[in-house]
Amino acid sequence: MPISDSTHRDQPKYIFVVGGVMSGIGKGIAVSAIGRVLKSKGFGVTAIKIDPYINVDAGTMNPTEHGEVFVLDDGFETDQDMGNYERFLDISLPEINYLTTGRVYLEVIRKERNLEYKGKNVEVVPDIPAEVIRRIMQAQKNASADITLIEIGGTIGEYQNIIFLEAARMLRQKYPRDVAVVMVSYVPIPSNIGEMKTKPTQYAARSLNSAGLQADIILARAVKPIDQKRKEKIATSCNIIPEHVISAPDEESIYDVPLHYEKDNLGDILCDVLGLDHRPTNFGQWEAFIQKSKESIDTVEIAVVGKYFDSGDFVLSDVYISVLEALKHAAYHNNCKPKITYFNSKDFESGKLPLSALDAYGGILIPGGFGETGVEGKIQVIEYARVHKIPYFGLCYGMQLAVVEYARNVAGLVSAHTTEINPQTPHPVIAVMESQKKHLAENIYGGTMRLGAYPCVVVEETLAAEAYGKEMISERHRHRFEVNPHYVKELEKSGLVFSGKSPDGVLMEIAELPRSQHPFFVGTQFHPEFLSRPLNPHPLFCAFILAAHKRH
Repeated sequence: MPISDSTHRDQPKYIFVVGGVMSGIGKGIAVSAIGRVLKSKGFGVTAIKIDPYINVDAGTMNPTEHGEVFVLDDGFETDQDMGNYERFLDISLPEINYLTTGRVYLEVIRKERNLEYKGKNVEVVPDIPAEVIRRIMQAQKNASADITLIEIGGTIGEYQNIIFLEAARMLRQKYPRDVAVVMVSYVPIPSNIGEMKTKPTQYAARSLNSAGLQADIILARAVKPIDQKRKEKIATSCNIIPEHVISAPDEESIYDVPLHYEKDNLGDILCDVLGLDHRPTNFGQWEAFIQKSKESIDTVEIAVVGKYFDSGDFVLSDVYISVLEALKHAAYHNNCKPKITYFNSKDFESGKLPLSALDAYGGILIPGGFGETGVEGKIQVIEYARVHKIPYFGLCYGMQLAVVEYARNVAGLVSAHTTEINPQTPHPVIAVMESQKKHLAENIYGGTMRLGAYPCVVVEETLAAEAYGKEMISERHRHRFEVNPHYVKELEKSGLVFSGKSPDGVLMEIAELPRSQHPFFVGTQFHPEFLSRPLNPHPLFCAFILAAHKRH
């Protein structure tokens, strides 16, 4: 029986986003922006990231190679693109929305060992792509989404992602009118030629065809807008109409991208491809946010002191992308623009940079991290911020080291340290969680941290209480070490305030100094940056930005 138009419209829709020519062209932002466009039309949207890595999750990936590890509410460690999806769509995504090659194979092997295939031969095709499709459809069902966006990591033509392209092909074969394919392709302008070249995109389209897929839409990424002549050339060579070649030039801000797509009618084009009714687009709040970001005159200078910034001769800001975006959200909300400078803590530790270089900044932020590299440099920076009353915001490791610094220099525990760095310290003010000691003794590190959302009770009449405006909060974590409960009373007696605690009072979640002693000195054991959104900036980031702006 043929499917009626009304039934077709009611079917869940799937949009696969693939990359051509090279990596790093912004597939994650493209997915996020497409999602924002469709959500602004009133559709229910969810997003999925497929990473072609053998790693089961992103938790054990090197941040200087792969970028930030983003943590979901349920504690799953994912690629940073999941953070972009959440920020643009203003939603929280579950672990089913993130999958890797390793995770897919692990699940298929588990089923095979559990006799769930009932003795059949288990093969790469169709069983691996079938598991991918199962997860995609489960994610759609969990979200009750009208449209599910699926980003396939890597570049067309690579061996690593061919199995995911096969999943897209199989799903499209089953639901030909409910699956669209968007190819994000790079259109270079060689400096010695000065002309936009479309041939790499043509080859990428042919490679996609060889996988059994035809792009419905091509997003032409380039340093400047693509002209009509190149649109027509790409359309002719890639078997689509020129209107389906969307110009995707570099933008001043990633948050401008949805508006640019809408200028080329991408939302309506996708509706046409998927057989959906056209709907008006309501960008009201989003446009107001962008306008605020562009019209802000005041600037606030923030020093971000980390250890993962150096990658050869380049600064790798992707390691802390959620932190940097959270600073932007809070600054725009407070009618100013952030000017962010990255410092490697090793430079302060070695004396290459004087601590007085920090005097020029309105605020200092130390993000999360692991290991001993640059630790003493961070502790020196924290002491400088505390003594010179420069607004300070420490996240996770940044809070732990603030406790270490305070214990050493104020509470009189001169040799205080975290047992992560010095297991033999006489004053282990930061120590491993009891539940993890066995894992660490056996060198089991993957997935052993306190991960995901945990409740926190905020103490009244504190900076944290003033920022949040409520007593009970929930924040996301990613760490193995905690403030040692045995030292809490001693630290509090010396003046440190633990303004956020677990409901049972055992775990210290927020540490701060009273406003009478410091304009803003706050550390969080959790990662507030994971919950910051363009339209809903995080309250602690807002409070930090206000204090930093006031100092200027």
